Amino acid sequence: MLTFLLLGLQAPAHAQDGGTPERAGGDREPRVDAPATGSPDPERSPSGAEGPRIEPPRLLELVEAEYPREARAARREGKVVLKLLIDATGRVTEAEVTSPIGDGFDDAARAAVLRSRFTPARRGGTPIAVRILYSYEFRLPEEAPAEPTSPATGGSAVAATGIAATTLPRATGPDQASNTAAPPPATGPDPANTAAPPPATGPDPANTAAPAEVTVRGAAMAERLRQSAQAITVIETEQAQRRTADLGEVLARTQGVGVRRSAGLGSWARFSLNGLTDEQIRFFIDGVPLDLAGYPFGVSNVPVNLVERVEIYRGVVPVRFGADALGGAVNLVTDRDVRGTHGAASYEVGSYDTHRLSLTARHLHEPSGFFTRVNGFFDYAKNDYPVDVVLANETTGREDSEPTRVRRFHDAYRAAGGSAELGFVNRPWARRLLLRAFVTDYDKEHQHKFGVMKTPYGEVTNGETVPGATLQYEHGIGRGVALEALLGYTYGRATFLDVSECVYAWSGRCISKRTVPGEDGPRPRDRVFREHSGLGRLNLRYRPHPEHALQLSVSPTFIARTAEERRLDNDDREQLRGGHSLFTWVHGVEHQLNLFDDRLENSAFVKDYVQLLRMKGRLPGLDGRFDRQERDTHRLGVGDGLRYRFSGWLYAKASYEWATRLPRPVEVFGDGAMIVPNLELKPETSHNGNLGFTIDARDTAWGAWRLDANGFLRAVERLIVLNNRTDSIQYIHVSGARSLGVEAAAGWTSPGEHVALDGNITYDDFRKTSDEGNFARSEGERMPNRPWLFANGSARLQLQEVAAPRDAISLTWDTRYVHGFYLGFENWGRPDSKARVPSQLLHSLALTYVARDAPRTVSFTIEAHNLTNEPAFDFYGTQRPGRTLFSKATLEM
Repeated sequence: MLTFLLLGLQAPAHAQDGGTPERAGGDREPRVDAPATGSPDPERSPSGAEGPRIEPPRLLELVEAEYPREARAARREGKVVLKLLIDATGRVTEAEVTSPIGDGFDDAARAAVLRSRFTPARRGGTPIAVRILYSYEFRLPEEAPAEPTSPATGGSAVAATGIAATTLPRATGPDQASNTAAPPPATGPDPANTAAPPPATGPDPANTAAPAEVTVRGAAMAERLRQSAQAITVIETEQAQRRTADLGEVLARTQGVGVRRSAGLGSWARFSLNGLTDEQIRFFIDGVPLDLAGYPFGVSNVPVNLVERVEIYRGVVPVRFGADALGGAVNLVTDRDVRGTHGAASYEVGSYDTHRLSLTARHLHEPSGFFTRVNGFFDYAKNDYPVDVVLANETTGREDSEPTRVRRFHDAYRAAGGSAELGFVNRPWARRLLLRAFVTDYDKEHQHKFGVMKTPYGEVTNGETVPGATLQYEHGIGRGVALEALLGYTYGRATFLDVSECVYAWSGRCISKRTVPGEDGPRPRDRVFREHSGLGRLNLRYRPHPEHALQLSVSPTFIARTAEERRLDNDDREQLRGGHSLFTWVHGVEHQLNLFDDRLENSAFVKDYVQLLRMKGRLPGLDGRFDRQERDTHRLGVGDGLRYRFSGWLYAKASYEWATRLPRPVEVFGDGAMIVPNLELKPETSHNGNLGFTIDARDTAWGAWRLDANGFLRAVERLIVLNNRTDSIQYIHVSGARSLGVEAAAGWTSPGEHVALDGNITYDDFRKTSDEGNFARSEGERMPNRPWLFANGSARLQLQEVAAPRDAISLTWDTRYVHGFYLGFENWGRPDSKARVPSQLLHSLALTYVARDAPRTVSFTIEAHNLTNEPAFDFYGTQRPGRTLFSKATLEM
């Protein structure tokens, strides 16, 4: 347990903000709650005092110091004493370490107090500046097997326990002393009600004295998000970083989430959340849109070892992201720690020539606050796994009656990327000022037409190179106002090559020559696409009162795309001439309210959406004429999130948003390769609702228990879906659809963390509700090619101190069930001939060993996926790999 002891204030120990305060951008700080007792009238001087009484500052927003990683690993403790200058607005303008202890403690404590906020001290009612003593004491929990830390938390000592003790400082006269002893740390879910002594007086506000102490409750970032009014699920990736599953598989083990792959590593993945899919969900990394942060190949292929946690927002998206989304958002949070020097590396090798490498390192120069961080990754997979296909006789062209097992021969994937981040952190003039430059590059072979595993390709490829940069600035500008600004620019250069003159068989052999080159279409294509993207975002957060907070978010995005056909004899060259652009502006205002000692939290917001579309070129439906098309769109949206806490272990949530999603460039303009344009697409709108409850009992004699249950509704107008026809692939509208479902997740961890059991189930009844437009005769039918019942389960056995004092070995079993579903509407065709994905039950087994020898942590994992080698199908008719074996090693230091 991390205990913070803050010295110096002789004020009533009551610094309550009505809930967990936030920075701009939504980072939530620990809640401070201690009752005032024995406070005299602040306008009167006590008997014997000289001059007007001094009312000392009171702590409003406490920023918890993060336990230094190296000190925690070495089990070192310490206390840092600082002298603070708090100005007449309550802002900490100076923080001098008077009792340094090193080991990273000094910088961690100083960084925290510079970002904390106080009420100003007052003399006779007039705000004045004061100096106070203030200290942090870092304490580790006693190692007791009967009191294990929760597996749902991690990353710091506070995260491990959810409890922190702190002292409110007090300002006194030169002769004032304190004999107040520190109370024991809180051990239950409610903060301790320990009061500070009554205030003293003195003529000189710059003098300092000894501490008075109270106990407060703090919590890890993940827990504070879970317990907020937001409709959110948080996945912490500490264990996943040691496993071999990619990020898509990690996400797919979450209730309500489906991730379906069209093949192996690097293939197109469909992400679904409560029935809604693909572009209807917005993806971010540290709040920056994923495609503008250097990851154009999708969320499933982001290296899991570069992600510390995943935030999944269900249907109701906070205004701070400045985004339009219909079904929710996914935010990948990387290592945001800026303390000390740290490095980590991982390497994975597996079946079908799979290799994955990730590296990260950071360093902080404590005297100046200069910070730098670098990340890098490399992925490669040949993906030559066996599949069952119906072969055609190379001479007669007739198909065999039974499938034949062959190997995929043209499905390799390679991706590499890196980023460098530098700037200043925790300065008086900026909490963060960071410039990040990045570049990624990937190449992908295509084995067959998208989603149809029938005719093999032997030379079709595509790829993309994306360099870019972002500039981030965060700072508290006084009087309860915090600012976060972001600027970003990305340049993307993508290619699509389909010029083969061969007809390939599944053996990989060229069996004949084509009269016209090109495997995927009627003509050869050698295309280059260039895209310039710009992003701006401004978040302002104002807390006029401890129980109220206002946030304003403004976020413009601009995308301009051009294309070139490099085959001079191709008539499509003229069609690509011209340019396409989308300008999107999303802004919103949010009000947060906390009442009844943080039992009730409510967040209400209004959003405004603007999109300007411009396209110039040979447009579909104009008989090949060169023309220009413009379309301007304006929409409004509203939403609200409510959380009520019945006790420390039981709370309920309800949320609603009338959401709008503006069409994305790939939907309107196509991808220039396999997806054709559709300029007639209109914005989607949806009524999104969630209602659920959570039981979180972690400190029982029988272990830690958790239960989440949630019901959801998504009523969509003008749903945009991908229509995978054999002649072309295009996004089109379904005039009305409704997703209604329930999801539940439960978990138990034994005392000592020797056994952990987890499971979840999702039922999603997603149906077409309109008899108009596309697929009009399928009103009332399930939406096709979407799983509607699936479940996950896992069991982990763990032994500690097996071969060394701080090591552990664990055996983890995971299973996933997906009920069968049709690829088309159920009322189409004959029941015995409909294309259908069968029910699937897949298992994996992993053996992991972790050794901790401060400051190093080393882990090794051996894992088998699809243990029983079952036929697995995810996307249309594409077969996934069978049994695969992987191993992975990680190092942190």
